[in-house]
Amino acid sequence: MALLVTVMAQCFDLHPDNPQPRFIKEAVKVLRGGGVMAYPTDASYALGCMLDNKAGMERIRALRGVDEKHHFTLICRDLSEIAKYARVDNKQYRILRAGTPGGYTFILEATREVPRRLQHPKRSTIGLRVPDHPVVNMLLEELGEPILSMTLQLAGEEEPLNDPDDIQDRLGCRLDLVMVSGYGSMTPTTVIDLSSGVPELLRTGTGDPAKLGF
Repeated sequence: MALLVTVMAQCFDLHPDNPQPRFIKEAVKVLRGGGVMAYPTDASYALGCMLDNKAGMERIRALRGVDEKHHFTLICRDLSEIAKYARVDNKQYRILRAGTPGGYTFILEATREVPRRLQHPKRSTIGLRVPDHPVVNMLLEELGEPILSMTLQLAGEEEPLNDPDDIQDRLGCRLDLVMVSGYGSMTPTTVIDLSSGVPELLRTGTGDPAKLGF
């Protein structure tokens, strides 16, 4: 009888303020090799992979239990990187500048740099954000491009996972990498739709809507 071998994800325990560079470099190798990871942000923990990782994208959708109508988010280093992947006018830019870095996700019209499979199928939009977290900041700098991401909230559950031990126990055999850095928030980002002429608050989360005029 053949033995069923369960392959567990690598797990890196990162310092929340001074992440170990060797772990960041190894994480980038995993992502560039087609891996899917769980990682901390300034809001809740998230799932992530490379933009060109179609199989990884489908794995994330399966974990989340969502279809192609659910927005992915591009986790970017700064506003200039957002401008590469989204069309931004002066009014939108002022709102983006007020909310980055921070706990906000912005829905914007995608540019041609964003593959069609990552865009909302009817609206040609994409979610983007610039987080404020040392681990993510260092990871993005080493990677040199955005991370394709969704909140780490499993199919059928109402809240994100925030306990590192729980994340490892439940997802250790379903991911390639788990990056932990203390407990995460139970609250996802605040979502602002900037894709039309009138900014719309879609969800209140970690980012204060009043800071952006809502």
